[in-house]
Amino acid sequence: MAADKDAGTPRVFLARHGQTEWSMNGRWTGTTDLPLTTAGEAQVSRSAHQLIGPGKLIDPAKLSLILISPMQRARKTYELMFAPATRQNLLKSKATVSPELSEWNYGDYEGLNTKEIRELREKRGLNGKDWDHFRDGCEGGESPEQVVERLDSIIERIREIHKPNMHGENACDVLLVAHGHNLRSFVRRWLNYPIDFPLSAMLEPGGIGILSYQHHNINEPAFLLGMALP
Repeated sequence: MAADKDAGTPRVFLARHGQTEWSMNGRWTGTTDLPLTTAGEAQVSRSAHQLIGPGKLIDPAKLSLILISPMQRARKTYELMFAPATRQNLLKSKATVSPELSEWNYGDYEGLNTKEIRELREKRGLNGKDWDHFRDGCEGGESPEQVVERLDSIIERIREIHKPNMHGENACDVLLVAHGHNLRSFVRRWLNYPIDFPLSAMLEPGGIGILSYQHHNINEPAFLLGMALP
């Protein structure tokens, strides 16, 4: 697997929460605190069974930091990813809830689907058909610049952890448990791209993405892969 090629190089694992009722219906979910559906819990459990545990892709012993969005759909995803005893040990020293990892604040567009958002913008005299929230932001919600500011602060923190350990000196993998749009935004910023850069970095509900570096060089960040189990 590509992720094992430079196993000594620090990695960032991106875990997207499982399905919710609104994600199933295509409704934009930012600040609304929805639970996972039964299917969403199953998505996360399948990924965890295959990818998380001693000797697996995400080895708890190799994690130095876990940041979790405060929304319940992310917190429940974290709970499902680890066995209770492991989770309690991680919470003591490595895992913390991070408001900076909250999903975009969609403002006036919260709970609408994309078609409805575009129609609303047209009625308000704004661009609708070519609207891109990564570029244009959300009325009554966050601007791209605001999202960049909070995600860049996380990236700076992670790179300070990784910098002295680029050749496996210490195990210092990082896990982020969050949301679809903010994780896609995170990937762009990790790669030093503008937040609206046309990068295909989709991550299905319950899926895992992997970020690392090329040639053990902190100045050459890389996106290795994203996966979701059926």
